[in-house]
Amino acid sequence: MLQAQIFIDKDEVFGAQPLYEFIVQFLLRQKIAGATAFRGVIGFGEHHQVKRPDSLFSFDEPPMLITFIDEDDKVINALTALRKRVSSGFIVVSKVERFQI
Repeated sequence: MLQAQIFIDKDEVFGAQPLYEFIVQFLLRQKIAGATAFRGVIGFGEHHQVKRPDSLFSFDEPPMLITFIDEDDKVINALTALRKRVSSGFIVVSKVERFQI
């Protein structure tokens, strides 16, 4: 199994829709096993500027993380199709194991 993590700014849009909503809906249409979007409290990126979107008088864009897990080929196919539509964001893919009791 693969886990993909997509890092974007919360305020990014795709047409008239928030980008994170577009991505989650896109993954649903791709029949991905499951996806979750998380809003970051604090973080920094390649420019090393700390973003605290909940700070008083802060106008920083809140960081978002969309994560999803599925079989290797489904994750790769979904990311390939997504990249044809969306060029922003930073994507990390890692091998994971499903824990069963």
